[in-house]
Amino acid sequence: MEGPILHDQVCYALYSTSGIVTQAYRSLLKPMKLTYPQFVVMMALWQKDKVSVTELAATIGLSKSTMTPLLKRLEALDYITREFEPGDERQKCIMLTELGSSLASDATEVAEQALCATGLSRDEAMQLITLCQKIKRNLA
Repeated sequence: MEGPILHDQVCYALYSTSGIVTQAYRSLLKPMKLTYPQFVVMMALWQKDKVSVTELAATIGLSKSTMTPLLKRLEALDYITREFEPGDERQKCIMLTELGSSLASDATEVAEQALCATGLSRDEAMQLITLCQKIKRNLA
């Protein structure tokens, strides 16, 4: 029986690498009390604060229903607040708290340590990011 060779598949390379990278972040994020998905949410908020759940979900590529438990946990840590949008009680606005904002510098160091751990140069990392963005554009 023949079929595609596992280690020659782009999908497998991305899938298996993603798991290892996420695992590497676990110990780096522990002092911040964040999981990797929560870290992704925080990175998006450090780039643009005071956004709707819909906009935040679209930015990071998660469904609104997946966002809810992440946001509740971040709120319990006092990293964010969720408030109704003025004039629209169906939509909540997500905002960083002072504590959540203060984590940005620690997060920059975490991201730097994670990049160093990959063994990639900055140029190689940018090439990889560009290729991943191309894949996402073409498959979306």
